[in-house]
Amino acid sequence: MIQCLQDRIKLSDEKNMPAFGLGCYKAMDAEVEKAVRSALESGYTMIDTATRYENEYSVGKAIKESGIDREKLFVVTKIWPTFYNKPEKAIEYSLKQLNIDYIDMYLLHWPGVDETARYRTWEAIQKYMQKELIQNAGVSNFKIHHLKGMYQAFGKMPAVNQIELHPWYPQQEITSFCKENDIAVEGWGPIFRGHIKEAPLMAELAEKYGKSPVQVTLRWHIQKGFIVIPKSSNPERIKQNADVFDFELTTEDMKKIDQLSCGKHFGNDSDTYTGEDFQFTI
Repeated sequence: MIQCLQDRIKLSDEKNMPAFGLGCYKAMDAEVEKAVRSALESGYTMIDTATRYENEYSVGKAIKESGIDREKLFVVTKIWPTFYNKPEKAIEYSLKQLNIDYIDMYLLHWPGVDETARYRTWEAIQKYMQKELIQNAGVSNFKIHHLKGMYQAFGKMPAVNQIELHPWYPQQEITSFCKENDIAVEGWGPIFRGHIKEAPLMAELAEKYGKSPVQVTLRWHIQKGFIVIPKSSNPERIKQNADVFDFELTTEDMKKIDQLSCGKHFGNDSDTYTGEDFQFTI
């Protein structure tokens, strides 16, 4: 379990990555630049974006202007499934938009429904890893059968699986599978995708620990061993989100939060989602 904001976890290939970062979903232009600057000033070292978010350029601009040594930062971006027929072009696009020499972690954003295209994209990513333009490779929103398919095709599991994860939707089956197969689990939508007020237990525990409901929820993720990337554009909230290393939830309270599991989630079905609702020319 990480002990501070800069702590990293070891991946299956012996490389490592921060376990706490800033999510950049739905933040654009000046808004995301401000968010990234605030995160870096607060001590964050990982920034998570994607071609789908249409903000890679602004994320890269904020990183460049921060003046922080590139080696100290960890930049994550993702390829959208509608680009699986031209992965090299998508990777080059992200590198250019971010204006960085290499991508620390590159993810397949969704498995998509075309297995051949998915594997073709993974092969392209491996080539870019050989060129050292991509340092680590992982997936997002993959179910167990998708992960098994990757192993059958390539003889190795992805380093990371980024999935929707919060107390309502702890995805115990897939997280257990990932743990057993040395796949790091990263949670998106970690604070109930903005619906935290609908989980009164978090407010009760927040009062007990002298923290906010968001901080209690993020602490639950940390104690579970998940990588977490809360999204915010508010500088004060970005700072508060990271203030979760000076307390620990009791075993009893962790179990109470676990009992919130009800299957409620906000993402698409990975088995059928094609990504075609997002069209973008690169």
